[in-house]
Amino acid sequence: MIVQMKKVFVVAAASDRIALLDRLAEIGVMHLMPVDPARAKPDEQTVNAKDAARRALQTLAAVIPAGQAPQISPAAAVTETIELSRRSAEQANRLSMLHRQVEQLADWGDVRLEQFHALAAAGVPLRFFSIPRQLLGEVQAELVQELADQPGKRVLVAVVSRDAALQVPPGAIEVSLPARDRPTIRAEAATLDAAIKADAARLGQLAHLSKPIAQYLARLEEEASFAVADRGALVSDSLFAVQGWVPAQRVDAIAPTLAELGIKAAVEATDPDETDTPPTLLCPPRWARPILGLMKVLGLSPGYRENDVSVAFMIALPLFAAMLFSDAGYGLLFVVLPLLLYRKAAAALGKHFTDLIIVIGGASVVWGVLTGSFFGMDLAVMIFHRPPPIAVSLKDEDMKFLMRLSFTIGVIHLSLAQLWRAVLLYPSLTYLCKVGWSIFLWGMYGAVLYFVLGGAINWQTAYPYLLIAGGVLAIGFAAPSRNIFKTIALGLANFPLSMLGTFSDIMSYVRLMAVGLAGSILAMSFNELAVGAGPILMVPILIFGHGLNIGLCMIALFAHGVRLNVLEFSNNFGMEWSGHPYQPFERKTA
Repeated sequence: MIVQMKKVFVVAAASDRIALLDRLAEIGVMHLMPVDPARAKPDEQTVNAKDAARRALQTLAAVIPAGQAPQISPAAAVTETIELSRRSAEQANRLSMLHRQVEQLADWGDVRLEQFHALAAAGVPLRFFSIPRQLLGEVQAELVQELADQPGKRVLVAVVSRDAALQVPPGAIEVSLPARDRPTIRAEAATLDAAIKADAARLGQLAHLSKPIAQYLARLEEEASFAVADRGALVSDSLFAVQGWVPAQRVDAIAPTLAELGIKAAVEATDPDETDTPPTLLCPPRWARPILGLMKVLGLSPGYRENDVSVAFMIALPLFAAMLFSDAGYGLLFVVLPLLLYRKAAAALGKHFTDLIIVIGGASVVWGVLTGSFFGMDLAVMIFHRPPPIAVSLKDEDMKFLMRLSFTIGVIHLSLAQLWRAVLLYPSLTYLCKVGWSIFLWGMYGAVLYFVLGGAINWQTAYPYLLIAGGVLAIGFAAPSRNIFKTIALGLANFPLSMLGTFSDIMSYVRLMAVGLAGSILAMSFNELAVGAGPILMVPILIFGHGLNIGLCMIALFAHGVRLNVLEFSNNFGMEWSGHPYQPFERKTA
């Protein structure tokens, strides 16, 4: 359910300006809407401080705390963290360049430049040439010393000749001394390496201050929100007014609460008109609220005048995730670990998202039991000596069953989206268009089975009749009007692309089979590799392999499980996700 909003105006004396904002923040129910959006901005200094604190937290999130915590303020810690991060990046780039220079000077060995200069000062004129190796014997000089082989069958040589008798063969190229020698470069690299390690150690100390920095950032964000609220209000010599959105059931409590807090204010509430864009506050049933965690992570918010699909998502996503994971062992980890570390997980990921992970884990355990897979081991065969109820393997009949199951789940999911939309459109005749598409989807289901699995589609099956009946309703009621020719023309104009879309939408659900099968095969392959590697390497291989597979499962959850809801289902339902979330003006720090 999307909570009904009221547009609320609160007017108080100008002298109560700061007090009113403080009290509204304490109440924490009003989503402020600035009167003048151009002025409703925090000052540049606060914005820069917030950005710096966020960057510092991102840097320290990858650092393991070590050593003693510095006795400095969070603001100073932010400045130092950013400076250390910038300097370390520059030093790392410089160090990489020095290592390349050392490799490029390999021909010169570890001789120092001052040694060459000393020889020249002592009257020993050294010259260097790159000469084809087959012509090395043609060099005429007092001394010829090979230094290094070079690409192209050439050789770098040093020659000494105190008179004009020096002769080199054609093709010889004189080489100048390098600007720096390897020992000098290595010394600079060692200094840089020590500096990088010292900076890393200091970052380890600063990592102890991550929590104070997070609190500092929260205070900055609160200051910024107060500045936005203050500058976005309507101000006169005697009055101060703010406007915003408040959940309808909480409007009546604002004026009495302000009065209890010592603020005399007038409160007026009106319903939103067609031009307003109220924020969206979702309030699904308690059992479906975990899906709000995923919507927050993805930044999804339906428009205020759209519909709440969180219940549908909460039903479908765990099923999709379970099929994508396809392993009871992985599911058990997603149940046990969040439960054991619930407080920390909820603090880091949010309560709703943590609950969603547990639900997904539970669904994965159930599906894993049906498929008999536990960390890639076939428990049904090992324990009961018979195949599991649902076999996940590369056998042709098993793959076909899983594909058919995936397509069946897909057509049910999509046709329910169309029927739900039809119910919402009733009594408008366009609801028959949605009914038509739900019927057409089942006909297209037959076409998918025919092309992919070699199923039958002929006049002895229901599929052609479903395609015809669904197509007639979809075309005839897409844009109903009294002009029958206009109605048919408009219906036909959009029908071909939408028809092809139904085929691709159903086909999209094959990813449930494909990804789940790939994960199962990968888990079994790592098990076989670990057993063959022997007792010493077995455990590291199992940890690495299953850890990698679990990571891929998490990626699949977002790349495939979420997609089937946010794109395929939402497109068939007609969701635009055009809203912005309800964010009440409130005090978040003590």
